[in-house]
Amino acid sequence: MSGYRFSKYTPPTEQAKSDFEKLLKIFMQLILITSGNVAEALQWLTEVDRQYGLTNKNYGIGDFIEDLKRNGFITEDGPTGEFKLNAKGEQNLRQSALEEIFGKLKKAKSGEHNTQQSGRGDESTTERRDYEFGDTLEQIAVTDSLRNAQINHGLDNFFMTEADLEVIESEFKTQTSTVLMIDISHSMILYGEDRITPAKKVAMALAELITKKYPKDTLDILVFGNDAWQIEIKDLPYLQVGPYHTNTVAGLELAMDILRRRKNTNKQIFMITDGKPTCIKEGLRYYKNAFGLDEKILAKTLNLAGQLRKLKIPVTTFMIATDPYLKAFVREFTKANNGNAYYSNLEGLGNLVFEDFKKNRRKHL
Repeated sequence: MSGYRFSKYTPPTEQAKSDFEKLLKIFMQLILITSGNVAEALQWLTEVDRQYGLTNKNYGIGDFIEDLKRNGFITEDGPTGEFKLNAKGEQNLRQSALEEIFGKLKKAKSGEHNTQQSGRGDESTTERRDYEFGDTLEQIAVTDSLRNAQINHGLDNFFMTEADLEVIESEFKTQTSTVLMIDISHSMILYGEDRITPAKKVAMALAELITKKYPKDTLDILVFGNDAWQIEIKDLPYLQVGPYHTNTVAGLELAMDILRRRKNTNKQIFMITDGKPTCIKEGLRYYKNAFGLDEKILAKTLNLAGQLRKLKIPVTTFMIATDPYLKAFVREFTKANNGNAYYSNLEGLGNLVFEDFKKNRRKHL
């Protein structure tokens, strides 16, 4: 009797990576934690090597440093020989973050997002509709149209009219402008919990995703503490938390200004934060209150949320905190904006950002 006999599957041992590749993966994680400080990352790598024996007598940390320079990941500049991460190293960080958080994605057509509308778009569906003036020959469903002609007119005197034609329905695609806001207030490293590193990693992964999969989209990144300012994608590895309060209003105002200059119809804001707004600016002075929810600060924040709603710009808030009163603030903010809110631990942050970005939940205007 012919057939197949299945035995217990034992996966083959992973193809041995080179000593350089193994160390590179750890080094890139340390680079992110040390905010791009190559020397500090190498010191940590040396300590990890001492404890866990990452290197051997044939390949040491010195060899790894030389390979980093030879392969273009770092440079050694200046009279003191200071190590610096170069463009290739920054690209590797973003690609690693994308693969770690979002999985290995294949590059698709130039990036556009599905909407709830259909029509003369560029992605076919399984739906059919009657022919309309202006539809192209490429859209005509030949088999369905021939079947209609046979049913309507018979085979003996076969002919086809416009009424017999069906076209293949297609989806409109749309470009999206996204602003990613990252909280860099002191609370992002408070109580010994590093919240800024996962936020940076998510930002880098999102930047790499949009660059590779949705190149027609725009992504602008800003950070907010006492004030808000825009940063470049290449600045993300070096991002650090400062001794700041949380001026959410400044961040939202800057995001609105950025999106005002974008010509895309679809616009959205992603905000990664771990706390409540504790600061606003009044003229040249800062009004600060880190104790509870200050009504003055809260009112101005909610007012901006309402303005964004009128502009049909949704804000998706990713709250890296679980305090009940902080959740209450986020719920109120989300209601005022008609946006979305997620409460995430540090491990789940990347998947949430990715899923919401892919769904593109906002309505087509």
